[in-house]
Amino acid sequence: MSGSTLILVAVASIFVLLFLVIRTKLHAFVALLLVSLLLGIAAGMPLGQVIESIQNGMGGTLGFVAVVVGLGAMFGKMLEVSGGAERLAATMIGKFGEDKAQWALGITGFIVAIPVFFDVGFIILVPIVYSLAKKTGKSLLHYGIPLLAGLAVTHSFIPPTPGPIAVAELVGAELGWVILFGVLAGIPSMILAGPMFGRFIGKRIQVAIPDYMEIEEREYDKELPSFGMIISLILIPLVLILFNTLSAVLLDEGNTVREILTFLGHPFVALTIATMMTFYFLGTRRGYSRQEVQEIATKALEPAGIIILVTGAGGVFKQVLIDSGVGEVLGEMMGGSALPPIVLAFLIATAVRVAQGSATVAMVTAAGLITPLLEITGMEGPALGLIVIAIAAGATVLSHVNDSGFWLVNRFFGMSVKDTLKSWTIMETIIGLTGFVVVLIISFFI
Repeated sequence: MSGSTLILVAVASIFVLLFLVIRTKLHAFVALLLVSLLLGIAAGMPLGQVIESIQNGMGGTLGFVAVVVGLGAMFGKMLEVSGGAERLAATMIGKFGEDKAQWALGITGFIVAIPVFFDVGFIILVPIVYSLAKKTGKSLLHYGIPLLAGLAVTHSFIPPTPGPIAVAELVGAELGWVILFGVLAGIPSMILAGPMFGRFIGKRIQVAIPDYMEIEEREYDKELPSFGMIISLILIPLVLILFNTLSAVLLDEGNTVREILTFLGHPFVALTIATMMTFYFLGTRRGYSRQEVQEIATKALEPAGIIILVTGAGGVFKQVLIDSGVGEVLGEMMGGSALPPIVLAFLIATAVRVAQGSATVAMVTAAGLITPLLEITGMEGPALGLIVIAIAAGATVLSHVNDSGFWLVNRFFGMSVKDTLKSWTIMETIIGLTGFVVVLIISFFI
């Protein structure tokens, strides 16, 4: 089959995927699997090899992602149940003062979303936004946008949240580099899209607490954990993973210290250590029985399961692209483009994001399409970490009416669609563009 025909097959597969997700509302997991099957057949692969590629793609991806996302979900659930998120928010607001509560909420969201899913973190902390707005008479957006920005930045840029984990595995990037570049891109993104934009839009759109939202502050049967403990538990896996990456740069191969740091800093080990510590310090030590801790951990895997499967299906799509030969032709075509890979990665993710809404689907689709180019160009190490953040940034911008996050904010703040576009959509776009600009600048030096 000619190269031009293979390119047409690849383009057609993307349109079919978008049609299935957008028009027929087929679940992304099933849609990705179906499109992968059709892509393999249309590209002329033997039927047995199509099945083999699907199996290899799913197994190769889930072997890493399932463990990391599963452990991360348990870790986050313990933080949620224990009241750790509220402790962080209360302490930060106490230290910053109510006049600088925007900064406190932005930083709180940034930290909380490392182990806790975006929507869960928002629902837990939105009563604090209501309380501050009611007390000061300011728009909900004045306080809500900084919180949302902090949550959204980390959810998109910093592992062990599912999006960057999935993309890192698909493109072969080390998590240490992803964490480092995610933080470097995330901090200015949170500042611009959070406190700064929140102050701007809060003066222009007055949003009061919706009449139908009667959310009371959550009550806990146990005293909230300490601020220091929560911060320590969140930082432990990140620091271990970063030490692993840095040891490979600073220490010679065969060095004992490097071997120990490599072992402790592997995501499997780092997250297992952190999760076990949360079971003890936020569970057993605070009076939860072993059975209760087990039930909390089991419940955490319910939402994680969907994300894991969609990511696995993204791995299938990538594998079929490569095994069918479509990926090689696609990579050569993109390699001939005047645009650098980091820009192409951002643009592909943006296009899929705008078309179908789901950031996760946008990320795994963009990663599958860009991987052949990365293999052809021989990109490795830090450069792959930058590609991950570029894809995450593209999958963040221009959230609109086809994104569940859009409607979550719309409902909790009681805004019209127009005002949600003016606030939430612009906030997401600021995050994505700022993150992309930062990694693009860094790419000139790596």
